[in-house]
Amino acid sequence: MTNYSIQTISENYKMTAFGVLLEDYNDWAGNAAKTAAKKAEITENGKLAELLALADGQEYQINYVIDGKAWRGFGVMGEFDAEDTIVLDFLAGDYIVVPGTGADKDRLADEITGKVFGGMMQEITDYKYVGPGNSTFVKAADNGEFYGEMWLRAKKTGR
Repeated sequence: MTNYSIQTISENYKMTAFGVLLEDYNDWAGNAAKTAAKKAEITENGKLAELLALADGQEYQINYVIDGKAWRGFGVMGEFDAEDTIVLDFLAGDYIVVPGTGADKDRLADEITGKVFGGMMQEITDYKYVGPGNSTFVKAADNGEFYGEMWLRAKKTGR
């Protein structure tokens, strides 16, 4: 079983992000292309760097449900007024925290996400993911690799 922990967040919080709505949740290739195009756009035009400068500099990859549709983006912890961003609400409660390490910073968030939704959530029987979103961060580790965590709001199932 994959390593995870349960962390409790005592207060609601917000994240500010750029992103894209995904029309067909099962169009993995199309969604990856849309997400990559958005990341390239906000990196090249400097908007992501501007948003990171408003916050603590830590970037998050965020998955969220907006009006019943999947949304994916990149942002920061906190509420900021930046052009073309949206502010997402994350609720207090228990969170499943899944760590990961790897040599490729740009791929690690996707690797953790794939591990979580590629079968790990079925292995966790004492908690159930309830959303409405999740976030993943990646940062440099001391050993030259990268460390990341995915946070998913969950409720205890009573099992």
